[in-house]
Amino acid sequence: MSGKCFVDTNVLVYAQDRTAGVKYDVARQLLRELWESRQGVLSTQVIQEFCATLLRKIPRPLDYGAVVEALDDYIRWEMVVNTPQAALEALRLQQRHQLSFWDALIVRSAQVAGAEVLYSEDMSHGQRYGSVRVINPFFDHSTSIA
Repeated sequence: MSGKCFVDTNVLVYAQDRTAGVKYDVARQLLRELWESRQGVLSTQVIQEFCATLLRKIPRPLDYGAVVEALDDYIRWEMVVNTPQAALEALRLQQRHQLSFWDALIVRSAQVAGAEVLYSEDMSHGQRYGSVRVINPFFDHSTSIA
């Protein structure tokens, strides 16, 4: 087992969005644990969505300097680079599992990275896609998030 954990965009965003309440705290703790253990994995898609969301889509958008500072930390993580082949593979996953294309691309990235866990709020908690298990870290705030 690799112990790798792929992190979806929403978790990264909540860790920056102070208006997110308990999700802010949960996301920050999870990311701290993944940083310290060096088990966190991201993709180019996640990084792109992260920047766009923080600049325009959260209740109190961040300024460019704050986004650059956050991104500077995350680019040190293991990164899956999406290629044209990744899009083809995501289309197959989309059809097989009835996912959105973007979620299928996330699942595909987690699989390519060899991640055991995919932390995401957007997919079904506990769902398995091959060897990757989806965990919604916000599903139950009273238990451990790892």
